Amino acid sequence: MNTQSPTEVASLLSSNQALPLDVRTPIEFSDKHIEGSLHHPVDQLADTCSRLDLGKRYVLVCQSGKRAEKAHHLLAAKGFHDLVILEGGVAAWEQANQPLTRQEMKVLPLMRQVQLAIGLGVLAFSLLAYFVNPAFAFGAAFFGAGLTLAGATGWCGLAILLSKMPWNRTHCDGESCCVPVK
Repeated sequence: MNTQSPTEVASLLSSNQALPLDVRTPIEFSDKHIEGSLHHPVDQLADTCSRLDLGKRYVLVCQSGKRAEKAHHLLAAKGFHDLVILEGGVAAWEQANQPLTRQEMKVLPLMRQVQLAIGLGVLAFSLLAYFVNPAFAFGAAFFGAGLTLAGATGWCGLAILLSKMPWNRTHCDGESCCVPVK
């Protein structure tokens, strides 16, 4: 896999040697993205990659790198060979002071929604276990196990579930631009 730093990727993009292909969720993309990015969420990429040009070079972009690796495997299996992964994803891009297109969010970022849901779940189950029945402690343990799984694997079922909620849904207005549903 060809992984390049934000500085190297910025050089590729500024000289039009590659196109950024963002594989994050629609809400993450709407929040901030590299200008000119095509948007194909990784969980839909198998169905939408036919819209991409096999002869072009793409820089795969996600939040930290895991989903870009998954997209790389999927696209390579479909015949795409000129692929670059942005090392560290949008987080590293932003830390390297590279420009991002931002949209004013009317919805909390997805990770803050996850943090709130887990925090409220643990708090509620802990209070229920203390005041109502000790068996409610298993609810708090469930949230702890989910958080541990997410930290260990990079896969967060709660984030996937929340991304499908109506307030986080978007629709595509063309091939590469996603805008929030009004």
